[in-house]
Amino acid sequence: MIRILFSAALAAILALSVPAFAHDGTTHLGPINISQPFSRATLPNAPVGGGFFTIENTGAEADRLVSVTSPASPDVQIHEMAMQGDVMKMRKLSDGLEIGPGETVTLSPGGLHLMFMGITQRFVEGETIPVTLTFEKAGTVELELPVLSPAAAAPADHAGH
Repeated sequence: MIRILFSAALAAILALSVPAFAHDGTTHLGPINISQPFSRATLPNAPVGGGFFTIENTGAEADRLVSVTSPASPDVQIHEMAMQGDVMKMRKLSDGLEIGPGETVTLSPGGLHLMFMGITQRFVEGETIPVTLTFEKAGTVELELPVLSPAAAAPADHAGH
C-alpha cells in the first residue's frame, strides 16, 4: 500500500514538472527553446557584464521571461536598448520579456540583453557563467553562458547567420 501511494505521488510530481534538456546546442523547456547562449569577457574591475541568447516559443500561448539569477551577480536584470529621440537609452524591463506564440526573440549586444549588475568577479574568456531563467508558464531552467571575447557579437558557430 505504501509503495502504491509513493508511486502515485512520484508520478504526480513528475507529471507536473516540465523537464528541460539540451539537444544540438539548444536547451528545451516545454515549448521554449533557448539557443546560442554567450557572454562577453569583462575588463578588470568592470562592475557589469552582459548575457545573450535566442528564445523561441513553439507553443500556442505567449510566455514571459520573468526573472534571471546567477551566482556571478547579486542582481541580473533584463534590459533593452532603444532610441529615445537621438539618444540610445538602456532600460530595465521590470515586467520581464514576453515571447509570443510562434515568435523568436534574440538577446544580443546593442539590443535586448541580460545585465549582470555588481558582478562578483570578472568574466574570463573560455569560462562559463551559470544562469537560472524563470519563465511565467514554462518554468525554470539552468543555462551556461560561454564567455567569449570582449567584442563577440555571437557564438562562433552561428556568427554571420
